[in-house]
Parts: sequence; structure tokens; C-alpha cells
Amino acid sequence: MFHKELSSEERQRLIRLSRIAVKNFNAGDWQILGAETGGLQIITGHDRLLRSLSFGDDDYSGNAHGVMFKIVEQNYDNLKVIADYIADAYGDDMESASTAPGRGKSIVFTPSVFDVPANGTECDLIAVMTPFAPPFEAVYESIALAGASVGMRTLRAKDIWEHSSVIQDVFSLIYRAHIVVCDFSDKNPNVFYEAGIAHTLGKHVIPITQNAADIPFDLQHHRYFRYLNNAEGRADLKSALASRFSALK
Repeated sequence: MFHKELSSEERQRLIRLSRIAVKNFNAGDWQILGAETGGLQIITGHDRLLRSLSFGDDDYSGNAHGVMFKIVEQNYDNLKVIADYIADAYGDDMESASTAPGRGKSIVFTPSVFDVPANGTECDLIAVMTPFAPPFEAVYESIALAGASVGMRTLRAKDIWEHSSVIQDVFSLIYRAHIVVCDFSDKNPNVFYEAGIAHTLGKHVIPITQNAADIPFDLQHHRYFRYLNNAEGRADLKSALASRFSALK
């Protein structure tokens, strides 16, 4: 029996899965999913689902969403069963967080540590990853001005508080961002970790640093911008980033 109230994010996730089902499922998919979830009676016993699918009726989408929720209400664990089935059958149709162009085969994965945000990529959002230290406040302001100059907005994880876990806010911000700026100055391990998340999600990652030696060896083949943390250096940083942001919009 249903043993857990769905969170808002889980409901949004189920809605996204239902949309993929509406776009792709045939009658066989519904029957297989019913067998795998123990919800076959919900599907075959629904007076409109398969009929509206067969005839292309306008109420098919609503029927599909309703059936998906009933299957999960019957057993909360079915949320994962549904996600796994759709990923296996229609992985290429899963919603993508990537903004940078891919280089071949794409992958679908389900994070074990993070919750996937309900909202997708925001095309005007720049996520900024810097060390949390006073000397970087002026650097962030320069990055924000560069973004504003091309009609984009910037956010840091420290400026939002949506989850009890800071790292969940970090992941959510990177997931939603179109561009991620990573300041590797001082070899900050948090920024290294955040850059790894951004690269895995397929984001446009722009590395910057005050010292070339602070760029990790594994990332030295990527182009980066070196700046001085003074008025003139930050002005150059702003100009360079504005040009790059404009090119990636």
C-alpha cells in the first residue's frame, strides 16, 4: 500500500514522466508497465485510457496522468519502476539538463545523492561557483555585471536557501543554469566538485582563475581566463565574460 506522501519535487517528477508516456507510449507499453508495477488492473480497468490512446482523443493526456498517479499511490516504490522503464525504453526522450553541445552518445542517469529539480534549464541563468571568502565578493560582482550586460542573471548557492542541504541547493542551481562559471583560484575543493557536476550535466562551463597553477591537471586542456583581483583586472574579466556569455546565449 501507499506508505509515503509524495513531495512536491516527486510530484513534478511524476508529471514529467507522465508527459513522456503521453508522447511515446503505445498500448503495449501500458500493459508492460502495468505488469511491472502490479497496476495492470488500474490500466485495463480504466474506462478511457487505452480507448483514448487508440482514437487519439483529447482526454488521453489527462487519463494518462491520472493512471500514473494511481499506480504510484498504490505503491510508492512504483515511482522508481516507472522512471526505470521509461529510461530503458525511451532514454533519448528523457528531459535533458545539458546546455553544451554533446560529442556523441548521451546517457540517462538517476542521481543517488541529489533530488532532480522540478524545473528544467533556465536559459538566462548563470551559476557562479567561487570560494566563499570576502576577496571574491568583488569578483562575483564583476561576473554579475557581465551577465546583466547581455541580459542574463547570476546566482550563487549562498544566495539561495531552498533545501536543508547546501549541496542540494548547489546541485539544483547547476542543473537549472545555462552557463556555469567556476573560479578555481586557491584550489578550492568545493569548486572542483561543482565543476565536475556541471561537466557531467553537460553545461557550458567557463573556468576562471587568478593563478594558472590552480587549474587542476585534468582541466588544463580547457580554455580558461586568468584575471587579477584588482579594479583593472576585474574590468578585463567583466569584458571577457560578457563576450563569452553573449556567444553562448
